[in-house]
Amino acid sequence: MPRPTAAQFAYGSATVVFSTLAMLLLSGTASGIGVAVIALAALAMGLLVALTVPTPKPARTARGTNSAAAGGTVPAAAGTGSAGTGSGSSDSSGNEARVPGPRPAASSSGPSSRARSAVGGHSLRG
Repeated sequence: MPRPTAAQFAYGSATVVFSTLAMLLLSGTASGIGVAVIALAALAMGLLVALTVPTPKPARTARGTNSAAAGGTVPAAAGTGSAGTGSGSSDSSGNEARVPGPRPAASSSGPSSRARSAVGGHSLRG
């Protein structure tokens, strides 16, 4: 079961609070059983409202774009086989997930002079 969204929490909580206050004021009950029945009815109404709040839909890819940009086929990384073998994760429509390629290796000459001077430095030190 998916987790409730912030909107579901807000609408459900507001429904419980305001419906409890309204029913208590309109009924004029003072007995413990009456208050308990009203509280249970308000909780049921809050749950109903929270479950009927529309949830956001997942983003869809635009139609008419090239298939690689829309997630259709992804080029295989070196030495890992072909792109369509199912080795990557795919969404409910069967499209392969797009993963960025590896970054180029950093130069072995060490950190730049700016990076060396910034190490250990602090803006409050004089």
